Amino acid sequence: MKTIGFPISHLENERRRALLPAHVAGLACANALFFEEGYGHVLGIADEEYREAGARVQSRGDVFAHPILCNPKAPTPDEAALLQEGQTYFGWIHAVQGRQIVDLLLARSMTAIAWEDMHEGGRHSFWRNNELSGEAAILHSFLIYGRPAYECEVALIGKGNVARGALRVLEKMGASVTVYDRRTIGLLRSELGRYDVIVNGILWDVFRTDHLVYRSDLCRMRPGSMIVDISCDDHMGIETCRATTIDDPVYLEECVLHYAVTHTSALLYKAASRAISEVVCRFVEGLVSGVGDPILRQATIIENGVIRDERIMRFQGR
Repeated sequence: MKTIGFPISHLENERRRALLPAHVAGLACANALFFEEGYGHVLGIADEEYREAGARVQSRGDVFAHPILCNPKAPTPDEAALLQEGQTYFGWIHAVQGRQIVDLLLARSMTAIAWEDMHEGGRHSFWRNNELSGEAAILHSFLIYGRPAYECEVALIGKGNVARGALRVLEKMGASVTVYDRRTIGLLRSELGRYDVIVNGILWDVFRTDHLVYRSDLCRMRPGSMIVDISCDDHMGIETCRATTIDDPVYLEECVLHYAVTHTSALLYKAASRAISEVVCRFVEGLVSGVGDPILRQATIIENGVIRDERIMRFQGR
């Protein structure tokens, strides 16, 4: 039986947690789960609640020594220094465009199981977290924009989980919303001048060289308009977008305000932690026991230092 360490992420503004005591309780493998001291404090959860649920609490150094690490985000530089040979990393990794994290995993012969590649019945396992990303991005961006949503004409691109969350908040805030999808992008580009805000909720194929909105399109947008790229794929769906942070969320490009904050669901960290924990608790027993799970197997992008995801090979030219 393997054990799983749950470290506190040192990524800036990352307050989401992977597993809550309410979901630990009742797991047969609870005593194989080790949480860093203070793991739940940001959520108002004491270490004793994890102990009462059957898990254990350890120092940061001890947590990083377990054969499996569960962390919502890829490791920060200080966390990377604590990774050990042959470990399994279970979390959002985004390795296709992340050459640095791939190099690290390969150098230490690690296994990576990517949350972004976990799907059940055709639906992304972490669909609720994706919805929250859409909800949080709208709430955050409109506070920065300086105009209430009910004054704005909004174009929303996409009909997936992220776009659904964005639409929910936009409608509750009174915005006038027109939804476009991949088939109607040409129509959107011809109608850009109608909108105060363009919201992109489509995850772009990294191998495509075209764009939803080009730099040359910006001159046809309304003066003082805003683009909210929730997918925040650098220079992909939206040619002029580059990833920003919660602390420095916007920039001007061609007089258009651009918002492209990564991991926006971290702004709604309490709801996101609950949603994440509801998923993670279903897979920890399989990880601990080593019993094969087809969902985890499909999401294994690197195994014992060998790349299994051909997208990484193609995009990074390995």
